[in-house]
Amino acid sequence: METKAQNNWIDTFLQEAEDLLAEIDEAALTMSEGDATETIHRIFRAFHTIKGSSGMCGLTSVAEFTHHIETLLDKARAGEIAATPKLADLILAGRDQVRVIIAAEQGGEPVPAGSSENIIEMLRAFAGEEPAAPPEARGVPSQVSSSAPSSSGEKAWEICFRPFEGLFTCGGNPLLLMRDLAGLGACEVTTHTDRVPPLEEINPTACYLWWSAKLYTSADENAIRDVFMFVEDGSELEIKPAAAIETAIAQPSQTEAAEVASGAAAQKNPEPAGARALPKESTVRVPAGRLDQLVNLVGELVMNQSRLTQIATQIGAPELANPVQEIERLVAELRDDVLGIRMLPIGTLFSRFRRMVHDLSHELEKEVDLVTEGAETELDKSILDQLGEPLVHLLRNSIDHGIESGDERVAKGKPRRGTIRLNAVHTGSNVVVSIEDDGRGINRAMVRAKAVEKQLIPSEAILSDKEILNLLLLPGFSTADKVTSISGRGVGMDVVKRQIDVLRGSVLIASEEGRGTSMSMTLPLTLAIIEGLLVQVGVSRLIFPMFAVRENVELHGSERRRKNGRNVISVRGELIPYIDLRALFQMDGTTPEVEKIVIVEYEEQRVGFVVDRVLGTHQTVLQPLGRFFRNVTVASGATIMGDGGVALILDIASIIKFADQQARAGFTALAQKTA
Repeated sequence: METKAQNNWIDTFLQEAEDLLAEIDEAALTMSEGDATETIHRIFRAFHTIKGSSGMCGLTSVAEFTHHIETLLDKARAGEIAATPKLADLILAGRDQVRVIIAAEQGGEPVPAGSSENIIEMLRAFAGEEPAAPPEARGVPSQVSSSAPSSSGEKAWEICFRPFEGLFTCGGNPLLLMRDLAGLGACEVTTHTDRVPPLEEINPTACYLWWSAKLYTSADENAIRDVFMFVEDGSELEIKPAAAIETAIAQPSQTEAAEVASGAAAQKNPEPAGARALPKESTVRVPAGRLDQLVNLVGELVMNQSRLTQIATQIGAPELANPVQEIERLVAELRDDVLGIRMLPIGTLFSRFRRMVHDLSHELEKEVDLVTEGAETELDKSILDQLGEPLVHLLRNSIDHGIESGDERVAKGKPRRGTIRLNAVHTGSNVVVSIEDDGRGINRAMVRAKAVEKQLIPSEAILSDKEILNLLLLPGFSTADKVTSISGRGVGMDVVKRQIDVLRGSVLIASEEGRGTSMSMTLPLTLAIIEGLLVQVGVSRLIFPMFAVRENVELHGSERRRKNGRNVISVRGELIPYIDLRALFQMDGTTPEVEKIVIVEYEEQRVGFVVDRVLGTHQTVLQPLGRFFRNVTVASGATIMGDGGVALILDIASIIKFADQQARAGFTALAQKTA
């Protein structure tokens, strides 16, 4: 039982440490860019929490290493050390080492020999400390509790602790705190009762007492502050050397007098319990697997509700009308709430890349700023989890291939520092994530030459500007002349295209040579439940994702015959090519005299799909096709209809690709036959 509880503590610590390390990353990068306001305090609090929590979980190696970073940050907080980019680099190195130590404690790769010691020496050198120090000088408690100062090296400290009134309701125990304080050395504690109100006004759950103590110890201020780590928020805690306190008492300030007056007023109008605690939003950590299971259950509920609605309509019983409508409303609200739980701001993903851009720009000796916009834009967690890799490839390409060196940019009349903009914005039922740089842009002639050299296109091929740019998305394509640790292996952009296709999105490349490049990815908001357009071809029902559908038009048989076999239709003066799904999939049945063309937008082009009937919109719960149909590429999944039947959800990009392959195969066969 104890082992299970300990594992729960460690799991909680690991989750919190991951968030804190990410916060340290972001704050250190902010500090390296010149904004040190409150940043040092944020980083100190994060390391301080990691140190205390890891010690409670028995991860002593984490606590001991973090203590050295905390000591350096304490000097920075006191103004003894300037917040420079060098300090930011040391903090980032220490943060990385903490992650390595945590991984090693959990059975991962062992910590490289001497790595922690090397970083500690760099921290000491930056702080101007001696190369080595005994454990007591590093702030490790001596565990000596005598009645008076005993050995050299001990200092006298004055501690004043005024807890917030809700201390008891939060599980705080002042008696245990004072015992822990006494464990650091000889300690004299005084209890103050001046804040206790009259008996008839006392709240039995509130803490009105406060304590002052004089402590003789060889431990430093950080070790003393650790005692109050979990009750410091919302409380007043002062820790000063005894001499400083005595000087302050000799000359009371106007601020102290005001505090005494406000304390007297508080006795007449006591605050409710916990009123001085910092406001925090209550959150619950839930494993992703449970959330996915909840979404699956809601999906099944939506399908069965649809069946119930259809059956009630067929029966025509008036007494079922209101209950069915009410169930439909409740299921819709439940669906929206559950999907809302899975929606996370894309800023949680953006924050990871600041460190990558920082390190990569140093490695390539370039000066690059990353600007993020639209961090509050929300996406389904399942999409965010799969979006990281494509964004990494695009950012690396922007820094390596796009942004020029500082001297080259100055020679071109550009600012010495390059800028990469990472932006997310809602457009209808989609989210567009774009990466823009102000670098050298894409040289079309070089891209074409590389494609011919790698035999990806014939030398006589006539390509449009868009087709030339899309060559970058082909597998094995690379414009790098040599292989480096960053590029040149022909892996990257094709990975981006493949991953975005899996997410039912599209990639658009735009570039102006000498001015910069933009890579835009259009993604659906969620992969779980989508709005679809239900159509029918013969006896089969198919669903188009609604986010791609633009309009429906009629196709008369006479117009088909007039075009003489050419699959194009004129819509308001624009010729739009269309694909006949009945012919493409070789479906049985009689073609109606008047068919429908569903016009969709794919990669800024309009393409039509001929169907027999358009049945209307349908709320679609995606279900995988299963391993027996894993080679079916024209459908991204299936859904169960209200009558229990199955409708395929069409993958527009795959259908267009499949139709193109079929057309090319037909032309080849015809050419061979005529030859």
